[in-house]
Amino acid sequence: MPRPKQRTPDLRDRVLEAAVALLADEGVAGFTTREVARQAQTSTPAVYELFGDKAGLVREVFFEGFRLLGRSLGELAETSDPRADVAAVAAAFRAFTLAHPVLAEVMFSRPFADFDPGPDELAAGAAVREFCVARVQRCVAAGLLAGDPTDIAHVLVALAQGLARQEAAGWLGRSAASVDRRWELAVRAVLDGLTPAAGPGPAVKDAAVRDAGRGRARVPAPGPSPEPALAPGPVPSGGAG
Repeated sequence: MPRPKQRTPDLRDRVLEAAVALLADEGVAGFTTREVARQAQTSTPAVYELFGDKAGLVREVFFEGFRLLGRSLGELAETSDPRADVAAVAAAFRAFTLAHPVLAEVMFSRPFADFDPGPDELAAGAAVREFCVARVQRCVAAGLLAGDPTDIAHVLVALAQGLARQEAAGWLGRSAASVDRRWELAVRAVLDGLTPAAGPGPAVKDAAVRDAGRGRARVPAPGPSPEPALAPGPVPSGGAG
């Protein structure tokens, strides 16, 4: 009699949750299908039945990361200050990366040799990309920033990812005050550099970037496509827009 299929929605969710938790606890080096199965209280064959192989499991973790990031960005309310809203995007990336450092590595780097994102995976960040570009577009339309909104969004996200990685590794400062100050400096430098000559005064600009330096306090955490997901790590042939 054939063995009954073990793939159920509940088991799939449980395995994925265990995989994300294992990455957070043990990092890339400790991530094995056997250990994921053990923590999900199932068998290794059941995991393979659900995801095909380890690369398939990592692929779903990749998608889950963008779902979590999308939910975090969705919590950002749109205000009457477009520049402050752009700075808030940097703060949200900071919060997410600090809350999920290994997950962010899977999303934006290539830590697994047997997982190389293809077009579907690299398009997973489309909603995130559209959100970020829309926030920048409001600034451009209001005359607060000058440049291509997609280019600006890529630069801002790359800046936030790099700073967050440095902060997580302890390289951005020894005190919370110094780390926050360097975040504010970096975000202000980028936004000021993109501000038209007749842009807003210093007081407005300072208020707009201050939240980016306080991202930690608010932590509760592309392939052939029209435009790749923002900052997906080493760019595959095809370009990053």
